[in-house]
Amino acid sequence: MAAEKDLIVAIELGSFSIRGIAGRKNFDGSIQILDIVERPSMNCIRKGIIYNIDKTIKNINSIISQLNQDLDVYINKAYVGIGGQSLRTIRNSVSRQLDTNVVISNEIVENLLNTNLSANYADCDILGVIPQEYRIGTQYTTDPIGILSNHIEGKYLNIVAKSILKENVQKCFQTAGIEIVDMFISPLALADNLLTDTEKRSGCALVDFGADTTTVAIFKNNLLRYLAVIPLGGNNITQDICSLQVEESDAESLKIKYGSAYTDSDVAELTRVVPLDSDRTIDERTFLEITEARMEEIIANVWDQICRSGFKDKLIAGIIVSGGAANIKNLDKAIIARTGIEKLKIAKNTHLSAHFEHADQISKSSNLSTLISLLNKGELICTAIDPQVAKREEEERLAREQAEREEAQRRHAEEQAAINNKVKEEEEEEKVPAKKKKSFMERIKETLSSWSNTLSEE
Repeated sequence: MAAEKDLIVAIELGSFSIRGIAGRKNFDGSIQILDIVERPSMNCIRKGIIYNIDKTIKNINSIISQLNQDLDVYINKAYVGIGGQSLRTIRNSVSRQLDTNVVISNEIVENLLNTNLSANYADCDILGVIPQEYRIGTQYTTDPIGILSNHIEGKYLNIVAKSILKENVQKCFQTAGIEIVDMFISPLALADNLLTDTEKRSGCALVDFGADTTTVAIFKNNLLRYLAVIPLGGNNITQDICSLQVEESDAESLKIKYGSAYTDSDVAELTRVVPLDSDRTIDERTFLEITEARMEEIIANVWDQICRSGFKDKLIAGIIVSGGAANIKNLDKAIIARTGIEKLKIAKNTHLSAHFEHADQISKSSNLSTLISLLNKGELICTAIDPQVAKREEEERLAREQAEREEAQRRHAEEQAAINNKVKEEEEEEKVPAKKKKSFMERIKETLSSWSNTLSEE
């Protein structure tokens, strides 16, 4: 396939929509995004977990088909982001007592890691492991190789999720005929491209406000220290507004236009009204109480997870906020009021340099940070030659070869016929009876006799 069609493809399975992205990495480290396709997923994914296999497969097929059509390629592989309500971290430690003092080798460290991977969690799979530190004697280090000791203890942060989370993803893509090149943990992919090295080193909490879930990831000293997914998100606010007998699409629009996560005292005294539809209105204060109450609940859960992490006093870089539900007004004020952490940043874009091939189409999508981050982590080409095209080309090649063989056989037959005719003529000539053959002298005599007769007549 031509080089311009050698693309990387990533799929993000969100609770609001499933999105596919196709692009390539440039030599300067930037990303060229050629196409993004989105399909709604509210009827098949809840809180990041696939619950309707058939509808999810249909959406995946639709996305891949649209990408193929838009870019004139054949996609047979994809990178996939995995997240969801059951995603969380569990701390674990593995120790080994050695017979004598030895230099800690890479093999010893690998054996500790493998032992950690064998940890059994009911109904859960280990999706990833972040080594935290190693204790050698009374000392702690992140790089134990080369140290002399007779004892080592490894402390790990295991990222786990319900087995069904990964199983359903694999089942959907397998049925859709798309090979999963690799599964990336979406919050970590996002953090890699949204947080700076300084923020990770100093200590920060990345809070991703999604449609059905809110993810809290704590970083310190450049390592993930804690990860939790809260089963609350922007859709909860929308559903609260729907309780006012408003259609879901209208409720979403009202949330974006009039909703707020925090209201100042002077705003609370306003007497404006919010139009629910063409006939009904609601006073602004009552409407804001609905959105504030739900956001207060979500932020309270976020703060609870930060406290549980044990790092609430170590977040020098503060809180970094992202996600679609982070667009609600005054979210920063609400978080500061609830947590007391005044260092807060709402991050709308990654640090990656991304160039959009079709800005008019890309602009229709929002909150692309996770999707672009998944694409950036991909390395292998996800396109190939279309089997149907390959079959057609093979059939055409075989037909050409058959025609060439038939033409060669025809020419050979004509040449052989010509040779046979020549041989036959020579054979016929050799078969002429001896009586019909005259010697040279006989022909001379006949000639002289003919002349003599002619002279006599004259």
